Amino acid sequence: MSDKDQLDVLIAVYLIPDLAQQDFDAYTKLAADGGITTDGVALVVKDADGEVTVKETGDHLGHRGAKAGAGVGLVIGLFAPPLLASTVVGAAVGGLAGKFARHRMKAGIGDKLDDALPPGSAGIIAIYAHAGADAVAGALSNAIRTSIAQIDKASADELKAGLKEASAGLSG
Repeated sequence: MSDKDQLDVLIAVYLIPDLAQQDFDAYTKLAADGGITTDGVALVVKDADGEVTVKETGDHLGHRGAKAGAGVGLVIGLFAPPLLASTVVGAAVGGLAGKFARHRMKAGIGDKLDDALPPGSAGIIAIYAHAGADAVAGALSNAIRTSIAQIDKASADELKAGLKEASAGLSG
């Protein structure tokens, strides 16, 4: 995959959280089996007050519960930079959130994704190689609506490097 290749940034909307969980399980299995190349996935819930929380995550290999991985941070950061605090904590988050915000605006991700989840719903946010779009669509068959934006691989790699640097600064 070259730096100019496109990654799909997808949000799938579910009115029934159990159906979102089923599709999340299908997506992580698809990644674990090598059916798609993914940079991460998150299952989120938006409560009645409009607050979004991350319920479960999956990494590039389909492993679940990978809360601090760069791919998971990329997924969360592109959806809602303030949620990065649950992935990376500390002063580095502010600058990193700004980078995510710029990429969101450049790709139109903010407009497409922020309003996609109505209060009281669940969603899946995933980043994957565009070549896997048909397989992902099959795995997320219970979604009532999907929205897709794109980001180039070079930008995704830059953001993941920033997440890795911020995380390393916290551990040492």
